[in-house]
Amino acid sequence: MQKLILIVKFDFCIFNLQHFMSKFGTYIQESYDELVHKVSWPSWSELQQTTLIVLVSLAIITLLVLGMDAASKFVLKDLIYNMAGK
Repeated sequence: MQKLILIVKFDFCIFNLQHFMSKFGTYIQESYDELVHKVSWPSWSELQQTTLIVLVSLAIITLLVLGMDAASKFVLKDLIYNMAGK
C-alpha cells in the first residue's frame, strides 16, 4: 500500500513539474514576443532627454537630503547638546 502511495505521489510530482515547465516556457515565449513586437522603445534623443531629467532630479534630491542632514546636525549637536551642557 505504501509503495502505491509513493508511486502516486511521484507521478503527481512529475505531472506538476511538467505543468510548471510548460507554463514557464509559455511565459518566456510570450515575454519575448511582447518585448520584440509590442513594446515601443524610445528614440535616442528621448532617451538622452529623460536621462538628463533623472540626473538633474537626483542632484536636487541629493542636495535636499544633504541640507536636511546638515540642519539636523546643527540643531541636535550645536543647539540641544550645548544647551544641555554636554
